[in-house]
Amino acid sequence: MTGVAPCRLRSQDWFDNPDHADMTALYLERFMNFGTTPEELRSGRPIIGIAQSGSDLNPCNRHHLDLARRVRDGIRDAGGIAIEFPSHPLFENCKRPTAGLDRNLAYLGLVELLYGYPFDGVVLTTGCDKTTPSAIMAAATVDIPAIVLSGGPMLDGWHDGKLVGSGTVIWQSRRRYAAGEITRDEFLEAALDSAPSIGHCNTMGTASTMNAMAEALGMSLTGCAAIPAAYRERGQIAYRTGLRAVALVHEDLRPSRILTRAAFLNAIRVNSAIGGSTNAQPHLTAMAKHAGVTIDASDWQVHGYDVPLLANVQPAGAYLGERFHRAGGVPAIMCELLQGGLLDGDCPTVTGHSMARNLEGREATDREVIRPFDAPLMARAGFLVLRGNLFDFAIMKTSVISDDFRARFLSRPGHEGVFEGTAFVFDGSADYHARINDPALPIDAGSILVIRGAGPLGWPGSAEVVNMQPPDRLLREGIRSLPTIGDGRQSGTADSPSILNAAPESAAGGGLAFLRTGDRIRIDLTAGRCDMLVDDAEIARRRAEGLPPVPPSATPWQRIYRDTVTQMDEGATIRGAEDFTAIARTLPRHNH
Repeated sequence: MTGVAPCRLRSQDWFDNPDHADMTALYLERFMNFGTTPEELRSGRPIIGIAQSGSDLNPCNRHHLDLARRVRDGIRDAGGIAIEFPSHPLFENCKRPTAGLDRNLAYLGLVELLYGYPFDGVVLTTGCDKTTPSAIMAAATVDIPAIVLSGGPMLDGWHDGKLVGSGTVIWQSRRRYAAGEITRDEFLEAALDSAPSIGHCNTMGTASTMNAMAEALGMSLTGCAAIPAAYRERGQIAYRTGLRAVALVHEDLRPSRILTRAAFLNAIRVNSAIGGSTNAQPHLTAMAKHAGVTIDASDWQVHGYDVPLLANVQPAGAYLGERFHRAGGVPAIMCELLQGGLLDGDCPTVTGHSMARNLEGREATDREVIRPFDAPLMARAGFLVLRGNLFDFAIMKTSVISDDFRARFLSRPGHEGVFEGTAFVFDGSADYHARINDPALPIDAGSILVIRGAGPLGWPGSAEVVNMQPPDRLLREGIRSLPTIGDGRQSGTADSPSILNAAPESAAGGGLAFLRTGDRIRIDLTAGRCDMLVDDAEIARRRAEGLPPVPPSATPWQRIYRDTVTQMDEGATIRGAEDFTAIARTLPRHNH
């Protein structure tokens, strides 16, 4: 599968423009000051950008500073010229109030860089959660040849002789700490032991999920996503990615040919099969929107729910990223889905071959970690889509529903999958932490915890706060989880089957805004409903009282973000940004 080579490289309009000697001189002149020669830039060789997401501020991606050298080697050996530049840092763990604010900001910055500078193609370096979607969103908007180089997960973490996964061990240990089973120091030690090397989360959290999505979409080389950051193969695939980036330019193989609806449906199915993050929903929706593809709520149910869980990886399973890679990684999962008739093998990819061709001979080598299609960990492992008078859209990750949770909440004879409980409502995480252990709150084993004010508008940015744990007294009694609902997100490393990403959020007038502590909620997973059992007249009366307050915007970008952001069911994108497609097809105006 090859494209038609462009008649003239985009970069030549900067560096070899016969109609504008003055502009050519201006563009060439300053590149000379560190030793680049005019012969290189005027040679007609493709100029490949390396969008550098690594920095001291993003430790998950920091090793891209070293990997970029191997990418450069590949670009040079293939006859291209590399120009490395920084992209906006996106570090999930540390950015406050949430890195959810910065995905759209990083997208905007990368669009301007790829459009306004003389790039013929780009290598997108990814790793930490939002570096992947922001990069692919930008590549789809600009539509120059692009390829994703993942940074890879950390090595497997071990603590007291047991596997400990990044993120997941924190959610598990905070419950144990609250129950009095471990000390504060033991809590911290377990968390620190989960991060033994360079790389992003070694669980199937959002980072591993989104890099798997890049591979499932056909935007990275086969096998790229799961190679641990510390393995030699990571440097090798960096070199091969550089080689391939130049070939993409010669073949004029652009994201618009790869990011089709069929490719996104493949990604949705792969997400279910790996037990992937709930954050895949807004991110895939956003990437699709910028690629001119519509992914709606029904797609998660119709195409993604009846998919078996094949990856035995935390938080839905037992193992971590290092062993997942050695078992065959994402290609082995996709191979199983292809053989099971759930994958479109005709999709084009950056390799120049179809997805089916890429997956030839990629069967799993460790069936404890990657299960056969007909012997999965769970038969139906996708996201349930719910609606009702609390929201028009929300999702629930079914692959993390534990046997205990199912027995306590979803197994009443004659009413399987149906649960009613009393709501306890918290306005943001500060309110939750301040009151969850208040003895005046009669939270019991039949309660439902609700958090609002956590969506794109309310936080702002949509925060990972929905995976709330029960009060300490219930944890000490052995009740490890309660049903939770919210208009925010939760960490992809969380093992909580929350109902989340609710839209419209409370700050946009969604039903959660009018829920009160003490109301009864009915959740019917079979019917896909989630409703407060409050009559319409009372809801109307509460609506007249107005919406719960939200904190003021603290920065200029927070105000711009709130003024432009869509809801989670639409990908929390910049409203109207999808109007700009394939913008590199028109050259930008000269600057002098």
